[in-house]
Amino acid sequence: MLAFRADPPLAWATLARPEKRNAMTRAFWGELRDVLDRAAADDDVRVLIFSGEGPSFSVGGDIDGFADIGGPADRRAYLQDAIGALRAVETFPKPTVAAVHGHAVGGGCELTMVCDIVIADRTARFGLPEARVGLAPGLGLARGSSQLNLHWMKFLVLTGEMLDAEEARLAGIVNRITAPGEHVAAAEALARGIAEHAPLALAVGKDVLGRQTPDASGEAIDAVGMLMGTEDFGEGIAAFRERRPPRFQAR
Repeated sequence: MLAFRADPPLAWATLARPEKRNAMTRAFWGELRDVLDRAAADDDVRVLIFSGEGPSFSVGGDIDGFADIGGPADRRAYLQDAIGALRAVETFPKPTVAAVHGHAVGGGCELTMVCDIVIADRTARFGLPEARVGLAPGLGLARGSSQLNLHWMKFLVLTGEMLDAEEARLAGIVNRITAPGEHVAAAEALARGIAEHAPLALAVGKDVLGRQTPDASGEAIDAVGMLMGTEDFGEGIAAFRERRPPRFQAR
């Protein structure tokens, strides 16, 4: 579902499953690593742009696929794969730009968080609604507070509410907002400007900035893996599929 196209000095990684609003299957995380490897290996590529086909950037993980995740070992393997792939975007040595429209939810929102720069049009909506199905956002827990201030991060995790483009800009997710439909052109223009700079200087600057923030990936994997084994998670997935309010257990 992740299409790659090199058009030096830029490369494009396009989420291409529009019929499912670019919901991320388990295979997506391997595809993401492959795209990063291809872009890193091409010396003519200076900047990588992420975008989405269809009405949304991405609605996050494919809920239908969660039922196929097995016991504790498989849950941990899945989370290591997903969080590791997102962290690989963050540590990718070349600049990355996300061009966002429509919904960027769950893993889709987290993908924007690990990109270096985010351009969104006014249709964009960002959210981490995992609590609604009995989960917490893995990468959001691991790295979110390094991108947003703590109050905004808690708002996203605890309420599950969506932020519009302007709220996302105030929260620190979005750098610039465009008119509807102009986000890809704006991201490309910005990326071409970045590509004119010295590649080594960009790589060094990105690396040093990236090493200044803490990483709680291990704690996030443990926490989300535990939640995936709870009755609340099973109830959350069932309620989502049956289009009804979940009946979570009282604590």
